[in-house]
Amino acid sequence: MAKYTESKCRLCRREGAKLFLKGERCFKGSCAFEKRPVAPGQHGMARKKVSEYGLQLREKQKCKRIYGVLESQFRKYYEKADRMKGITGENMLSLLERRLDNVIFRMGIGSSRSQARQLVTHGHFTVNGKNVNIASYNVRVGDVIAVKENKRGNKYFEEIKTMKIGAMPKWLEFNPETLEGKILALPTREDIDVTIKEHMIVELYSK
Repeated sequence: MAKYTESKCRLCRREGAKLFLKGERCFKGSCAFEKRPVAPGQHGMARKKVSEYGLQLREKQKCKRIYGVLESQFRKYYEKADRMKGITGENMLSLLERRLDNVIFRMGIGSSRSQARQLVTHGHFTVNGKNVNIASYNVRVGDVIAVKENKRGNKYFEEIKTMKIGAMPKWLEFNPETLEGKILALPTREDIDVTIKEHMIVELYSK
């Protein structure tokens, strides 16, 4: 599967906003966006007039980069959301939030979505007792996500047990002592803190 292998900090600079792709580093003074908050390249500081299409494209690119998905997969999320009842843009964000790698990130097990994705693909988790190593796996209400029994002695997970987990989205619960979490409800737009204007993405794909 294709994946982005260049500097993640360049993506934040390209979008003109912090996308929090590097975990803890994004909150430190070493953050590249803090040092140089302009688009990469020799013309990065130039002022450019952006068309309506350009604004819509930037919102789409920003959303793709936050969740770490490529174009073909992102398009499938939009098409699935469009077939669902309700508001297409909100449906799309809800589907992205329900990716297993994002759920692991939201539970505080991974410091970034890319780290959470790596933990999933390396086979550290079960869903309802079954091994799942697919980062794009969409969780459902009632699903129980847990660290595998034979992985719980891993130094990384031992540290998770003693960590103070921050505020948890209300649609999730996670017990660091047992290394188990549960999906309590489907995420709504109010539960999703990403700064995305999803209606612009819908307008782009609707053309």
